[in-house]
Order: sequence, then structure tokens, then C-alpha cells
Amino acid sequence: MPTPSQPDPHISDAGAKRSRRKEARPGELLEAALDLFVEKGYAATRVDEVAARAGVSKGTLFLYFPSKEELFKAVVRENIAGRFTEWNSELETMTGSTSDVLRYCYKVWWERIGCTKAAGITKLMFSEAQNFPEIVEFYQQEVIFPGQALIRRILQRGIDRGEFRPVPMDGATYVVLVPMIFLMLWQNSMGACGPQVMGLTPQNYMDCQLDSILHGLCVRPDEMPAPSASSSTASSTPPR
Repeated sequence: MPTPSQPDPHISDAGAKRSRRKEARPGELLEAALDLFVEKGYAATRVDEVAARAGVSKGTLFLYFPSKEELFKAVVRENIAGRFTEWNSELETMTGSTSDVLRYCYKVWWERIGCTKAAGITKLMFSEAQNFPEIVEFYQQEVIFPGQALIRRILQRGIDRGEFRPVPMDGATYVVLVPMIFLMLWQNSMGACGPQVMGLTPQNYMDCQLDSILHGLCVRPDEMPAPSASSSTASSTPPR
């Protein structure tokens, strides 16, 4: 039996477990909410269902998220919006060609969002946006505008480095984004209902789209500026 000066180890363990459980609850609630929002949509998802799936009471859920709208916003920030700071910082350190940067962008987006449950949020926004203008405004500010800004930075990088042709930036941004959006919608609709149709797999689809996009963006040989006379002479003169 423990002495008065020694805490009961069973009581200490129980307290530690309760503490760890409390710390884990926000993450468990967000995971349960993501599952249900993607499965049932925003309108049909009830907070008591989210709480039950996470193994807590509805009152506990409201301690962390005061409404379904705030819960949805937290799900979007956790799974999508929170990525943009990381991606913008990563872009600052890239040294390869902008074509390689764009290919890497597609690859990372697919691994971290496109092939995850979070991709279902895109379908949810398309299907229910008209009925919930408040979450549309939030989604625009947290996801759409930052995504557009990131793509614009990549395109401008290519133009500034002489790799991409000057293009209308607004239209070109959507040229890059639309294939990603289509793939998420496909995966969470017809693509989820059976085998791949006509050999459409995420990888060969993205490869085909990137080849087409880069073929249109990259400077063509006949568009490259001719070397000046001085530079031509200098380059043909052997060093002494």
C-alpha cells in the first residue's frame, strides 16, 4: 500500500489518460466532422452525429466549436487552408525550372489533399454553395483566393525567368486550377462508384493535363529573342 507521501500510481495514470483524452478531442472531433461532411453534405450533417462518432457528448463538442458553421470552418482550416503558408514558404526555396515547380505543385497537392478525404469538401462546396452563402464567403477567403494567389506566383516566376510566355494571368490561373478541381469532383462522384473509366487514373490524367498546360505556357524556340550582335560576337570569340 502506498504511503501518505506517495501518490497512488493508478490514480496518476487515470489522470494522465484523461488529460491526454481531453487534448485529443479537438482532433477527433475534426476527423469525425470531416467524415460526416463528406459523406452526408453540410446541410444533412448534425452536430450530435459528429459528437457521437467522436465518442463525446454534444455539450463537449460545443466547448470547442460553438456552432456547426464554426466546426466546418475548423475542418477546412485543418485540412486545406492551413497548407498555404507551408506551400508559399516552400516556393521561396525552390531553385529548379518553373515547369518542374508546377509538376511538383500538382504532385504535392494530390498527395496532401486530392487523394484524401479532404477532397470531398470541394464537391460539398459545389453542391451546397447556393444555400449557404456564409460558408462560401469563408471558403473563398481561406481556400480559393490563397490558391489562386499561389498559382499566380508560380506563373509569374516562369514569366520573370523567361521560361513562360506572358499570358493573361486571370485566365491562366484557372487553366492550372481546373484540372485539379475536376479530379477531386470525379474522385468523389462517378470515380467513387466503380472501376476507372477509359483508363482514367489520377496520375495519367495529371500527366496529360500538365503536358498540355506546359506546352501552352513555355516559350517556344521561334519566340525566343535573337541574340544581339555584341553578344553573338562575344560568344564566338575564343578566350585568350
